[in-house]
Amino acid sequence: MPLSLKVPALTRKERFLRAVRFEPVDHVPVWIMRQAGRYLPEYQAVRAKHKFLQICKTPEVAAEVSLQPYRILGVDAIIVFSDILIVAEAMGLPLDVPDSGPVLSNPVRDAAAVAQLRDFDPGRETKFVGDAISAICKEAGPDVPVIGFAAAPWTLACYMIEGRTRGDISCAKQMLHEQPQVVRPLLDRIARATAEYLKMQVAAGASVIQLFDTWAGELSPSEYHAFELPATQQIFEALRGAPTAASLTKILFAKGSTQHLESLAKSGADVVSVDWKLDLGDARRKIGRQVALQGNVDPTILLGSEADVRRAAAEAVAKTGGLGHILNLGHGILPGTPVANARAFVEAGHEAPVAEQPEPGAADSQ
Repeated sequence: MPLSLKVPALTRKERFLRAVRFEPVDHVPVWIMRQAGRYLPEYQAVRAKHKFLQICKTPEVAAEVSLQPYRILGVDAIIVFSDILIVAEAMGLPLDVPDSGPVLSNPVRDAAAVAQLRDFDPGRETKFVGDAISAICKEAGPDVPVIGFAAAPWTLACYMIEGRTRGDISCAKQMLHEQPQVVRPLLDRIARATAEYLKMQVAAGASVIQLFDTWAGELSPSEYHAFELPATQQIFEALRGAPTAASLTKILFAKGSTQHLESLAKSGADVVSVDWKLDLGDARRKIGRQVALQGNVDPTILLGSEADVRRAAAEAVAKTGGLGHILNLGHGILPGTPVANARAFVEAGHEAPVAEQPEPGAADSQ
């Protein structure tokens, strides 16, 4: 058990930045992927009055549901309520979100479809996202980090090729194998559009951005290195030019990507977020202190007892000693999660002891 370190109380933003830099913290910062969503009765009340895309595209409503978990759970960061397919829609694919799941019309299946994709002005055509971020920042104040986000290129490409977000990605994998000359420019178009979209979010007040790479785990190491890694690096490199780049935290979440861990650490991200299938201690030993870690409690644990939730959160922090660690789930919180368990997860993270020095094996990677 690491020894508790006496660190003066920090603001949430200070805590977040210090964790990313492997500096001592008073406790680990905690937030939860999909923290604004269906498990909260307050969100359900809003959802009963608005369709999903209406929430995303109405800044004051998006801000309200984004702020709900901050008020209810006491998380250390607020992620804007939006959807990763907003970029696909802005690039020219009509988006609908029925109860059965999002659908993109006119999926991309050939070079002609890639050529027809639109370049768009994020500050005009997706202004509602920036306005929601600005409203959140105004309400929460300067001491709370606000998280903007987008899909990583391969994941958005999969949805643009498949035309939906559910089921397999066999069409995308087939195109990768049979038409790499189509997939490469598609990833490049997505990366350029996403970089500008995220710059807009940063200009609106986001001090953290996260790329979600849901389908990275479906790529072999050679495929990831040849296709997705360069496109992801392109986005993070573009963000280096943002006015607030020095204080901007860049997070990469890649589901089911244990085999890509070393590549993820070379992506340009400041933080690699991993799912529950990878032991945090093993991850730290493999990549050292190249990047901080985020994660990685199994979301299903939050469906059980509060004691199990608290134990899992404490064990996750113990794996890293609370250094260079942002506590989170290994994926999104599940709709049936009791609010009391979500609150217990945050509380347990805040109560977990943090260490003064890195544990053995956590030395800088050479």
